[in-house]
Amino acid sequence: MKNLVMVVHASVQQELADTLRGLAQVRGFTFSHVEGHSAQSGRDPFLSARDRVVGYVPRIRVDILLEDADLDPVLAMLCGGETGVAGQGVYWVTAVERHGRL
Repeated sequence: MKNLVMVVHASVQQELADTLRGLAQVRGFTFSHVEGHSAQSGRDPFLSARDRVVGYVPRIRVDILLEDADLDPVLAMLCGGETGVAGQGVYWVTAVERHGRL
């Protein structure tokens, strides 16, 4: 089992949610609102002048638990140009030792 974590610009949240709902490999996902600070912030066309001054970049963190075999197909779909998400953020993958319901 893997945890796919993505941090993407907030402007693609709805499109990303629609894309994830359409993927059979994705049984669920979690969105969290986060703020990013990076060297990319000054070049972000979606930022207001105020946001550029304070360094605030509205982002969405997405966590998706995936079976190992499903990871590469999901990443290929998300990194492809047809989703509108490509070029809008970063991702990383971590191993999940255990998961369950509380």
